[in-house]
Amino acid sequence: MPTNNIDTAAQHQVLDPRLLGRPVHLLPQFALRLQDDLEALMQGSARRYWAGWHIEAVEFGRAPQQETLRWMGATSLLGTVSVAFERGLLLTLLERRYGGRGAGATQQNQQNQKIQRVTATEERLSVVLTQQMIDLLYGRVAVSSAMEVAPQAVPANAVANSTMPGASSWAVRIQVRDAQDTVGQFWIAPDQALMATILGTLRPDHPRPSVARAAGESLATTLQVKLDGRLVSKEITLGALFELKVGDVIPVSMGRADVLLDEARLFTAAVAESKGKLCLTSFEDAE
Repeated sequence: MPTNNIDTAAQHQVLDPRLLGRPVHLLPQFALRLQDDLEALMQGSARRYWAGWHIEAVEFGRAPQQETLRWMGATSLLGTVSVAFERGLLLTLLERRYGGRGAGATQQNQQNQKIQRVTATEERLSVVLTQQMIDLLYGRVAVSSAMEVAPQAVPANAVANSTMPGASSWAVRIQVRDAQDTVGQFWIAPDQALMATILGTLRPDHPRPSVARAAGESLATTLQVKLDGRLVSKEITLGALFELKVGDVIPVSMGRADVLLDEARLFTAAVAESKGKLCLTSFEDAE
């Protein structure tokens, strides 16, 4: 009897049903173009900060949920972007920017980094690097979506502390290494609206012609998912609940409905009436 070892099982990716129908499989293409932009930045205008570093990986994934990361971000018409650097990487860049030649703070004990005070110089460096990464992502989105007018550069006073993105939020992880084998990571996390724009740039302009299938082979008829619509929710006290009786009226306001897939909030939708029936329309992605 054949058995599955750990290596074989690791090759099979678990599908997230919330991503079905979205071109997430094309995100590595966007990441590759973003890597080219980042390499040009590191060798050009940002060379004084990144001299001697090279990029090892640029990949999309879920935003890290690490309390040690400090997120900073800014908002423009394209959306909100949050950026977080490993503290050790920031300290290493800071040390070498001002003449240090050691192996770098990325090798220091994590506990020491926690208690080390954030100086004004480190704060300024964090703002500058965050600006660079946000401008980089905005610029890549503008090029990929063929915008006629390039987005304006993010001013320094627009960068502020940001909350940690949710566990389901996307983030681009960038790993860098220098000649001394010092390794560091940072993340660029677009908000839901900007991520939708990125995914939109990955859709082919001319869809591939579909191959004729037999009726029994149609994916649309064999792949089924169950969507639940939550039209309204209301919070009341337990005492008020026990006091309810026949004929009582609970006032509610009808807003956008939540569309759930296996208890996961997939879309929001407007509630409309058609021929005496309630319908859901104007679907929008939910975080």
